[in-house]
Amino acid sequence: MKRILACALFLIVSLTSCRSYSEGISSSNTEISSKSLIKQSENTSDSCESASDNHDTYDGSYPYHEPYGVGIGEKPGRVVWSHDPASVQWVGGGYWWENDHFNENVIFKMVTDSIASLGGKETARAGWSALFASNKKSRGMAGGYVQGEKIAIKANINGSGVFDDDSSGRTHMSYTNPVLLKTLLTSLVRDGGVSPGDITVYDVSRIFPDYMVEMCSEGELEGICFVGRDNGVADENKPIRWSREFSGKINYLPTCVTGATYLINLANLKGHSYGITLCGKNHFGSFINGNAMRPPEGADLHQWLTKSETGIYSPLVDLTANTDLGGKTVLYMLDAIICAPSEGASITEENSKWRQAPFNGYYTSSIFVSQDPVAIDSVGADFLNNEPTVVENNGAAKDITNENYLHEAGLVSNAPSGTTYTNGNGSNVSNLGVHEHWNNSTEKLYGRNLGKDEGIELIKIRD
Repeated sequence: MKRILACALFLIVSLTSCRSYSEGISSSNTEISSKSLIKQSENTSDSCESASDNHDTYDGSYPYHEPYGVGIGEKPGRVVWSHDPASVQWVGGGYWWENDHFNENVIFKMVTDSIASLGGKETARAGWSALFASNKKSRGMAGGYVQGEKIAIKANINGSGVFDDDSSGRTHMSYTNPVLLKTLLTSLVRDGGVSPGDITVYDVSRIFPDYMVEMCSEGELEGICFVGRDNGVADENKPIRWSREFSGKINYLPTCVTGATYLINLANLKGHSYGITLCGKNHFGSFINGNAMRPPEGADLHQWLTKSETGIYSPLVDLTANTDLGGKTVLYMLDAIICAPSEGASITEENSKWRQAPFNGYYTSSIFVSQDPVAIDSVGADFLNNEPTVVENNGAAKDITNENYLHEAGLVSNAPSGTTYTNGNGSNVSNLGVHEHWNNSTEKLYGRNLGKDEGIELIKIRD
């Protein structure tokens, strides 16, 4: 009861403090330019017409609220969801990550169609071009990708090398799907025109599996570099500056990040023992502080994720706002090919098959992409918090306070905690993206899907 009252009070305070939406941001509704490549989910237009404009149909686990913040990206607030059950062929034996459990051609098409749709284009080539140009524009720069510019990809290798320096990858715990990583890299090279030698995949808190490095740096991908905790180099000229003072070691960004022009945040859609882990928390593997095995503990960050409170400071907002991390991010992607209920769980057939529609007892077989870090994590939170398979295997995942950082990020110019968030270089942050929840778990529609001028636009694509 106390938690319910606290959440209700927080909702009232947040609504009164939410700043008005910026003018001139137009809705693209459910437009998909890539007509020849993709189709929107069936009956979306009918659903949009029949769905209530208010929250009468809302059945989500989180408290309902209007959109916080302003959508960003080439298509503001757009999140593209590609779902294809044919991408996964696992019948439960062996390790979940073995290559023959996945259809590489299907996953490659999911990636390229998603990039096209996110950029509002007909091809992945045009999509990448639009995304690069949009990111540069957001930083006050002109043009698009230029040959020779470096790209850093933050993978989530949390399940590999957790306790030691084992590089076999032979664990049942979760980490970035190797086939998804390979297809993303292939599209960057083929469609994005990026030289493999200019791409670095990193997670400076973990050890990359040898098989993953080999399969993702051969053939047309030869030259791609991998940086883990065994070879990461701290840029001591780039300490992370938090928006709140607290104890902990000084944290430095790795040189592969500070030397890059762009960044891709490739996170996992999964539960966590502290709630959920998405794009925001993926950057817990983006800094070096001398605690090789547990950099976040060395930074004393976990205290802000374990309090089960709303309206408190969040280091995830600082990481998203950082000019070298969120500022450089051209693409956010959630790996939802096979989802784990928590970071420490052994993935099994039983605990990774989801029951909500459209999965209906099968693997999630999905990827999500966006240029809006708040929007994509909001969508991910809705899927996780409303999935019986996740919350029944991980009680922390259903804790509604795990969206604290999304409230802080959506209302960043007037954060509920009272924190003044900066970009790490001393400038205050006024907007990081848009946060809201879907109208209900059946239709899964957001503000822009419902014809509103602000909010998230979730587009589902499939063959």
